Amino acid sequence: MTVRPPLLHGFPPIVGGAPQVLVLGNAPSVLALAKHQYYGNPRNAFWRITGALYDFDADDPYPERTAALIAHGVAVWDVLRECRRAGSLDSAVEPASMVANDFGPFFRRYPTIRRVLFNGAAAEKNFRRLVSGDFDVEFLRLPSTSPAQTMRYELKLAAWRAALQPLRQPSPRSEID
Repeated sequence: MTVRPPLLHGFPPIVGGAPQVLVLGNAPSVLALAKHQYYGNPRNAFWRITGALYDFDADDPYPERTAALIAHGVAVWDVLRECRRAGSLDSAVEPASMVANDFGPFFRRYPTIRRVLFNGAAAEKNFRRLVSGDFDVEFLRLPSTSPAQTMRYELKLAAWRAALQPLRQPSPRSEID
């Protein structure tokens, strides 16, 4: 008898009142689900990268990290609302089990979103396969922050920095007398 993997359910989005960018992962990992936190695997570089870009510590408590993203106009969600998967790899998700989140109402509720950043190829592939609609936003795939993506951290950071640069808060300038 074959045992089917359990049906996994994603999280509600991290979102404030006027986000400018939406970061989309594919589905939460086993560790993320256990911790009830986006990017809960300590080896995932998401919090390290966003902390470096928005000047917070990747080890800050989860509510402080999410508040920092919201303060910088960054929302976080996953493409999949539910799926079956053994383990954490995106390649292990059963295609027939994938149910996407409802993006139409989300984009209507948050019309300030101008850019969607896919956290890796699986998120982009599944969004394009499962989500229909004509959304007036820019879509960009970035290297996955997952530890399964073996790209060096510095290269991941550079790609994410370039994608988020226009959305970063400007540094205060000091005036010279």
